[in-house]
Amino acid sequence: MKPRKLSLPPGHAYPIDEWRLVETKFYPRLLPQMETLFTTANGYLGIRGCHEEGAPAFQSGTFVNGFYESWPIVYAEEAYGFAKKGQTIVNVADSKIINLYVDDEPFFLSKANVLEYKRTLDMKSGTLDREVLWETAAGKRVLIKSRRFASFEHKHLALISYEVTVLNAAASIVISSKTIIDTAGQFDKSAEDDPRVAKGFEDDILAPNLKEINDKRIILCHTTKNSNIAIASGVDHVFEANSDWSVQGKTSANYGKVVFSAEVESGKPVRLTKFITYYRASGDNRPEDVKDRAERALNRAVTKGFDSLLAAQQELVEDFWARSDVRIEGDPAVQQAIRFNLFQILQASGRVEGNGLPAKGLTGPGYEGHYFWDTEIYVLPFLIYTSPRIAKSLIRFRYSHLDKARKRAREVNQVGALYPWRTIDGDEASAYYAAGTAAYHINADIIHALRKYVEITGDEDFLYSDGAEMLVETARLWNDLGFYSKRKGGRFCINGVTGPDEYNTVVDNNTFTNLMARENLWYAARTLKHIKQNMPDRYQALAYETGLKDAEIEEWQQAADNMYLCYDERLDIHPQDDSFLDKEPWDLENTPIEKYPLLLHYHPLVIYRHQVIKQADVVLALLLLGDEFTHDEKKRNFDYYDRLTTGDSSLSACIQAIMAAELGYRDLAREYSQYALLMDLADIGDNVKDGCHIASMGGTWMVVVYGFAGLRDYDGKIRFNPVTLGRISRVTFPLTIRGSTIQIDIKKESVTYSLIEGEEITVWHGEDEIHLTQAEPVTKRIDHTHGDEVDTQL
Repeated sequence: MKPRKLSLPPGHAYPIDEWRLVETKFYPRLLPQMETLFTTANGYLGIRGCHEEGAPAFQSGTFVNGFYESWPIVYAEEAYGFAKKGQTIVNVADSKIINLYVDDEPFFLSKANVLEYKRTLDMKSGTLDREVLWETAAGKRVLIKSRRFASFEHKHLALISYEVTVLNAAASIVISSKTIIDTAGQFDKSAEDDPRVAKGFEDDILAPNLKEINDKRIILCHTTKNSNIAIASGVDHVFEANSDWSVQGKTSANYGKVVFSAEVESGKPVRLTKFITYYRASGDNRPEDVKDRAERALNRAVTKGFDSLLAAQQELVEDFWARSDVRIEGDPAVQQAIRFNLFQILQASGRVEGNGLPAKGLTGPGYEGHYFWDTEIYVLPFLIYTSPRIAKSLIRFRYSHLDKARKRAREVNQVGALYPWRTIDGDEASAYYAAGTAAYHINADIIHALRKYVEITGDEDFLYSDGAEMLVETARLWNDLGFYSKRKGGRFCINGVTGPDEYNTVVDNNTFTNLMARENLWYAARTLKHIKQNMPDRYQALAYETGLKDAEIEEWQQAADNMYLCYDERLDIHPQDDSFLDKEPWDLENTPIEKYPLLLHYHPLVIYRHQVIKQADVVLALLLLGDEFTHDEKKRNFDYYDRLTTGDSSLSACIQAIMAAELGYRDLAREYSQYALLMDLADIGDNVKDGCHIASMGGTWMVVVYGFAGLRDYDGKIRFNPVTLGRISRVTFPLTIRGSTIQIDIKKESVTYSLIEGEEITVWHGEDEIHLTQAEPVTKRIDHTHGDEVDTQL
C-alpha cells in the first residue's frame, strides 16, 4: 500500500531559518511562485510579494476580501435552478509601487547590476523585508532597504518603509511613489482550461468616481460596474532626508504619483514611508463615504508613524504565536514549514471579520477568491483551538447569509436552506452543478464546524441563538432531500448528490454525505429538544421566526436513526456510494505523471466511469466521525481507498496522513505529511503562482495535532493517543479549550500535559482520565506497540 509516488520539484534552495523564509538570489523563473509565498496580508487586504518597483511581475495583485465583480454565467444549454451569477475577486489599486532613480538611472531588479540581494518573510514580526545592493553604471553603490506589512491592528492599512543610501558618493535621487488602477485583463490567461484559475476580464470593470490629491496624499475611488461595490484607495507619505528636497504630485482617474527629489551626500540615507489604505463600501455606502473613511485612516496612520505601527504589529504577531505555535525539535526544515503554513493562516484570517475565508486567502486570484467548505473542515479546527474569536466570526458569516441559503434551497426545489458551494456574497457562483450545487454536504460541514466550535469553546449562547436557526434550516433540507426507500429496507436514502470526491458526482447514498447528514439531523433534534425543555421562551421565538413545528424535530430524529449507509459484505468496507464498486478501477500505476491532475487531461465522463478518487471521501469520514467506526473498519476502508486516491487535490494528503498515523502506518503517514507540509513551499501542484492552499495549510496543523498527537474530540471529550516521532525529538503546542490553555509536550518516550492558564480541565490519555491543574503537569508514557517500525522523519 503506497500512494502515487510524490515527486518534489527542486524549487528554490532556501536557507533554513525556523522563523523566516529567506530568498538570497533573485530568480526570474520563480517569480510567480515567490509573489505568492512572499504575500503580506491580514485577512482584509493582501498584497502579493511583488517588488516595490512594479516590474518584473507575474501578477501584481492587491486584493480586498469581499471586493469582487459579478458577471452573468452563460450556459450553452440552460436549465432550471442553475446558478446565474459568477463572482471574481478584483484587483484594487496597486499602491506599493516605488520607482527609484539615481542620477536619473532607473533601478529595475531584472536589469540592474545587483551585488547583494536578500528578501525575508519574517514570521516573528509579520513583515516582508528586502535589502539590495545595486551598483549603477557610473559605479555608485546604492543600498536599498524596504520593509512592508499589512497591519493586524488597523485592518484597512498597509505600510512600506523604503530607505536609500548611496554608499560611496554624492548623488541625485528621485523616488516616485505611485498608485495605479489596472483592471483590464487582470489575471493570468495562460491556463484558461484550468478551473482552478481565476476568470480574466477583457474590459475595464472599475468605473472611476472621484480623485483627489492634497500635498503628499492621493485618494482614488472606483465602483465595480456590475456588483456595484465602491472602494477608496488612499496613499500618504512621510519623507525624511538630511538635505533639501522637493515634492510634486499628479493624479488622474486611474493613476496618481508623488515624486520626491533630493541631492544626497555619501552615506546619508533618505527614507520614504508610504501609508496605504483601502476601504470597501458596505451596505449603502457611497464613494464619498469610503473616501472620508480613507482620509481618517491615513490621518491616524501618519500621526502614529511607522515605528509605532510596526511595534503594534510585532506585538499582535507575538500573541498569535503564543496561542498557536507548533514547536518542533530535531528538524529545522519541518519547523520552518509548519510555521510558514500557520503564518499564512494568520494572514488569511486575522482580520477576516464580516467576510469568509477565500480558498487562497489573499495570496492570489485562484478559485476566483471564492469561499468553500475548506474553511469549515480544514481551517476552523486550528482556529477553534487557537483563535476562537476568529472561528466564531467565520461561522457567524455563514449565519449572516442564511436567508440567501434559504433562497438557494427554493431554487433547487427544496425546503430549508442550502449553502452555496462557491461564493463571495452568499449566492451560489458555481456554474458546474455536478461538482458544485450537488455537493449538499456543505450544509453538514458548516454544522459540523458549529458543533465543534460550541463543544470546544463552551459558547452555548451562540448555539442557542444564531446556531439554532442554522440547525433548523439545514435539518429541514436533509429531511426534504432524502426519502425512505423500500428497496433499501425502508432506510432513509439521499440520492443525486456529490461527496467530497469530485471525481464521482451526482451519486446515490454517498457514505460521507449520509454520515454527515445524520450528524446534522441528530444534532439539530437534540439541540432543539434541549431548547424546548429548558428555554421555552427562546423556543417560542425560534418557532415564530422559522415556522418550526414540533413534529419536524421528530421527523429529523427518525430520518437520522434510519439513515442508510452503504456496506459491502464481501469486501467488508463502506462503498463510497451505491455504484462505486461497480466501476472499473483506474490504472493509476500506469498513468503517466504528466497526466495528473486527471481533471486537466480527461473528459469528466471518462473519470466518472472509474473507481478513482480526487480527494479523501470515506477516509475523511473516518476522521471526522471516527467514533462511528471500529478500528478494523477504519483499517479495511483506508486500505481499499488509499490505493485509488490520486493526490490531485491538496485536501487529501493531510487527511490520509492522520488516518495512516492512527492505523499504525507510520511510513505512509510520514510521506503524506511531507506532501501536505510542502504543498506550497515545494509547489507540488505546480499552481502556487495562483495562491497558497490555505486549507492544506490548516491540514498540516491537523497532521500534528490529530495525527501525531492523536487528538480526538468527539462530543467535546478531549482524548490523546500520541505516536512515536522518529527523528523528530520533540513536539510542543498549545490548545485553548473552554477558556483554558493547555500545552502538550511530546517526546520520544513520553508526553506531558500542562495547564498553562485557566480553570482545571479534564482530558484523556488513551483510556486514562487526567485532571489538569496549573500546579501539577501530568506525564504519560507513549505506547510503542502499535504501528510500523520505520523511519518517521517528516
